Amino acid sequence: MSTYQDKKALVLGFGLSGIAASKFLCQQGARVTVTDKKSSTQLETAIASCAHLPIQYEFGDPSEAFYEAFELIVVSPGVSLKNPLFQTLREKGIRFLSELELGLEVIQEPLIAVTGTNGKSTTTCLISHMLEASGKSVFTGGNIGKPVLDYVLERKKADVLVLELSSFQLERLLSIHPQVAIFTNLDEDHLDRHESLEAYIEAKKRLLLGCESKAWVILNRDCPRTAAFSHECRSQLLWFHKGRLGSWDGASWDASQKKVMVQFQGGQEIYDLVGFRLFGEHNKENLMAAILTARTMGVAADVIQKVIRTFPGMPHRLEFIRKKEGVFFFNDSKGTNVMSMRKSLGSFPQSPIILIAGGKDKDSDFSSLVDLVKQRCKILILLGEAKEKMNRAIGDYSETYLVGTFEEAVLLAYQKSRSGDVVLLSPGCASYDMFRDYQERGDYFKKLVNQL
Repeated sequence: MSTYQDKKALVLGFGLSGIAASKFLCQQGARVTVTDKKSSTQLETAIASCAHLPIQYEFGDPSEAFYEAFELIVVSPGVSLKNPLFQTLREKGIRFLSELELGLEVIQEPLIAVTGTNGKSTTTCLISHMLEASGKSVFTGGNIGKPVLDYVLERKKADVLVLELSSFQLERLLSIHPQVAIFTNLDEDHLDRHESLEAYIEAKKRLLLGCESKAWVILNRDCPRTAAFSHECRSQLLWFHKGRLGSWDGASWDASQKKVMVQFQGGQEIYDLVGFRLFGEHNKENLMAAILTARTMGVAADVIQKVIRTFPGMPHRLEFIRKKEGVFFFNDSKGTNVMSMRKSLGSFPQSPIILIAGGKDKDSDFSSLVDLVKQRCKILILLGEAKEKMNRAIGDYSETYLVGTFEEAVLLAYQKSRSGDVVLLSPGCASYDMFRDYQERGDYFKKLVNQL
């Protein structure tokens, strides 16, 4: 009999993870209710996808008594558990868990987990491409693509799961035991949710603490916060960084020769970066992390080299859109924090940049961008809820315009541009003030650019 047979289960939040959790719990024989602050009209598509299942729905803001009727509550990643009501419910014995945790309870296949502030998605996809090129069947999901429970529901066995994990997913996770854990970097992000940098880092560290002695942990040596994790690492450790590795096993990048050097299990390997299509030094870091992961999984060096030459990059991540009259347009809509903006601005050292930025603030400190804006930005175009805050922090260090819409931003950027300029959308903010998500924002930006 299933652990969840006849259990009264509440799914809190009806996005992708909530839909997957609802389907899984119904399959396990639970009595499922879904609640979401959105209306039934707003969630029409989600409800239709579960029309064949015996699910009850409650929309809006239910009372405390409503929650007390359930034995377990599955909380979507976007829902904070800091609500005092949830603490009260816990004290009454109601179990809280996530869609990810439901999946990990039943998954037996090897697991690769990628986390960090930036580079998670690119690193995850690079790893998946390398594993697939070696002949392995791969499920790629988590915070990118499909929820983990979709894999469970599909019942198609993969050789390995590659998961991108966010701080929202990790902060409430009780147990995870990956075969490989990758930490790309750590910087300020989601402080509106975690309230402090320390709390954000502690959420990320839950992945490290779940790694057993035979697991591999791959850390960015150039990031002090990830490097510090080495002191608590009980697993096999690999480093990646710019410069010489010395006696450590790992990967290093030689910028002058466009090569990645790898020391692994007593051998040395060299990977040629000629043909690597991704812009920016940060993508060399992502590549090094992926190479090391692939080697721990037994992928041959020649297979890795082929992927380096052919990997097309990620949509919305320094994605080249078009060149018009000598002006280059790039979509970095997935750049939703200050660290990402810094990396993106550093990706075009020879070109004047017209930066389009702004959106929903995540309690970020934009003042750390001052020097880069001075050095790299020819023009700054700000929009969204955060535009006034950004203007106060960095508006004095470039020719700056505040606009109301994306249409205004793109048209103004084009009018002000000259041959050789880069028009870069790198918002440094979440998208929720104007768009459903960063994909919708990036797609709209691309549409406007292609209409010029």
